[in-house]
Amino acid sequence: MAWVKPTLLKNRSSMQLNNLPKITARKNKRLGHGYGSGKGGHTSSRGQKGQKSRNGVRMSFTGSSWVWFKRLPFMRGKSRFNSFGKKSLINLSTLNVFEAGSLVTIESLIEKKIISKNQATISSVKIVGTGELKKNLKVMVNATQSAQKAILAAKGEYSGQA
Repeated sequence: MAWVKPTLLKNRSSMQLNNLPKITARKNKRLGHGYGSGKGGHTSSRGQKGQKSRNGVRMSFTGSSWVWFKRLPFMRGKSRFNSFGKKSLINLSTLNVFEAGSLVTIESLIEKKIISKNQATISSVKIVGTGELKKNLKVMVNATQSAQKAILAAKGEYSGQA
């Protein structure tokens, strides 16, 4: 062995097999990427020939393209495309989180983590008249008629969607 600085030998002594951290996680087997990939070789557990062996079957495939379509409801009219729209409903009692006299908008609801950003973009947000409002607030979010009456009864202001 050639001459080595003593400082390097100190660091080297800590780097021994019994001091190395244990690695328990194994790499995933990559199907069909050669013999050394853990699961490789000729047909790579897919069998011989056919649609399933050629990476061609969707998970939603049921045997024909018409069967799954028949399971959907047959809806007539102009609003059939947005009839499945989701609605995020907020109770009046949850608005008591805000300070008296503060402005309630969709952005402020996101800040207080009453609704998520995703909910605000995908679904329509609406305040429902369930619960009791104890503070006067300036509400600029869609609300039901009972919620509007409760907001005005609590000496607040309602102006609908901004």
